[in-house]
Amino acid sequence: MTNTQVSSKVKIKTNVFCILGDERIFHSKSPDMFSAVMRQVGMKGGYVPFMVRPGMIGEAMRSLSVLNIAGANVTVPYKEAVIPHMDELSEGATIIGSVNTIVPSGGKLKGYNTNAIGFMDALGEAGFDVAGRSAIVFGTGGAARSVVFILNWLHAGSIFITGRSQDKTRSIVNRIGGEAHLLESLPKKSVPANILVNATSVSGYDEAPELADLIQKLELPVCELVVDLNYGRSENFWQDMARKRGIRFMDGLSCLANQARRTLALWTGVDVKAENFLKALK
Repeated sequence: MTNTQVSSKVKIKTNVFCILGDERIFHSKSPDMFSAVMRQVGMKGGYVPFMVRPGMIGEAMRSLSVLNIAGANVTVPYKEAVIPHMDELSEGATIIGSVNTIVPSGGKLKGYNTNAIGFMDALGEAGFDVAGRSAIVFGTGGAARSVVFILNWLHAGSIFITGRSQDKTRSIVNRIGGEAHLLESLPKKSVPANILVNATSVSGYDEAPELADLIQKLELPVCELVVDLNYGRSENFWQDMARKRGIRFMDGLSCLANQARRTLALWTGVDVKAENFLKALK
């Protein structure tokens, strides 16, 4: 793949899947997770990470066909950049404006968003019904849009979307729904949210000390579940806040496993239990 670094010695063949991202792709758990599950179920092939250089996403999309890739995942920062290169989008990907799964078929590429449905499945496993209940979502990127989309679809009572940019928070509201709130306004009010979701990329104190301080002071009188879409962090101020208040906490591993399950089903038609993916992550 020209201008694209392949970090695996796996020989490219029909049943090879891949994940596309920037240099952070080398820290992704997806290659090991998918490869382990494929071995468990006797599926031939492999799953490899491709690092795509800035400005080369179009060439990367063309290379999927050249290399006969059977399916691709897309991660930051290319979930939106791949959209113009899709021949077709699922309804969810269209509304959310973000693609994390590509299914090649008949020389064409169809983009899906399994982040959203994976989040829904994880909530179901946790036994949390959002219908008629309030939520607060931190973040304004593709992950946040996926969460807001599913919360709306599951008939959440109200959704507070919070970020540093008024334009970005209002963009989500206008596109999907919810109420926009700036981060700086939160300490001045009690937030009546039953579930809090961190859809930003930060969880550590050193990453965002001001946000960590704000979260510790945030009034959440009726919160029952805190979800951090990140995982594998040595320190986590979202988790610390939840623990101190006796609120149940869930990290992003369950969401990742369920998203992977949905993705593999789109690629192959094979439905593997999410617990298989979770075991592969541990």
